[in-house]
This record gives sequence, C-alpha cells and structure tokens, in this order.
Amino acid sequence: MDISETLAPKSDQLDAVELAAGPRTFTVKRVAVNAAAEQPVSIFFEEFDRPWRPGRNQRRVLAFCWGKSQNDAYVGRRVTLFYDPDVMYGGRKVGGARISHLSHIDGPMQAPVLESQGRPGVYPVDPLPDAPTPPSEAAIACAADKDQLREWHRQFPTLRESILARVAEIDAQPTEDGASE
Repeated sequence: MDISETLAPKSDQLDAVELAAGPRTFTVKRVAVNAAAEQPVSIFFEEFDRPWRPGRNQRRVLAFCWGKSQNDAYVGRRVTLFYDPDVMYGGRKVGGARISHLSHIDGPMQAPVLESQGRPGVYPVDPLPDAPTPPSEAAIACAADKDQLREWHRQFPTLRESILARVAEIDAQPTEDGASE
C-alpha cells in the first residue's frame, strides 16, 4: 500500500517539503500572473495538481533563462526543482523549492539575483537534457518489472492508467506456490 497520497500538505500550491525526497522534473502546462497578489506567478505543471509559486529570485532566474514574456513561451518547457533547506524567509531558515535545471537553455547559466540585504549575486542553472521517451502501450503491456513500471508511472502521468492496469495484472498472476501476489 502506498501512503504517499496521504502525505500531501493541505495547501493550494506545491510545497518545498514535497521535494524533500529528491529533485523532481516538471513540464509547464500554463502560467498565470496576477501582479497584485503576494505570490504573483503561478506555474502549473502536467505532473502535479497544484501550482508552483516561485519566489522573486526564482522568478528572476526564469526571466533570465527563458525570457520575461511568459504567456505561451514557457508551456511545454521543463524545470527540475529541489528542496533547499537553507532558503530564508523573514530572517529565518524555512526551506524552499529551488530550480536546478531548465530545458531550452544551451548550457550552464549564471542568472543574476539579489541576495540578502540586496547584495547582487548569481544563481547557477544547468541545462535539462531532453525528456525521456515514453514507453509504448506494447512495452507497458509486456513489462514484468514493477520497479520499471513505478518509474514510468512517476515520469509519464498521461500513461498512469495503462501502467496501473499492468501492475494489477502482475499482482493477479499466481506465484510459484499458486497464490496471487
């Protein structure tokens, strides 16, 4: 039984704690900007049901690497986020989501940001390799390795139904002693 669904915080956005298990790569589905809001940019992902609301410096990184006109330019691009326990807010270490890799950049970049007390700094971003090719329906149907199926389930949300059906088939197969798994 997987309890991960029960661990999600009651929040309307992606929280940094959801990245504590390791970096995750997301595909941008859409971007909404509300300049009057405390968190003015909401980036929605294909692979996650709540938006990421990047802080000011992470928005600076996106603008430097991908450009300031976000309307449709960001859609389909990919970002890898990680949990950084050293993120400060209000003078306290609170942890936060940070960018490590971006698609659609030619090489490593050093984005200008403002550090504490407005000191200028740079933020390193690495290029994100091309997205992995999703498995075919035939590959899913004959897969026997549940670890591989779990990885595909994580990487390719649009194939989750087929992958879960295949896992159910594997679980229903009798084992050597005649029982189902």
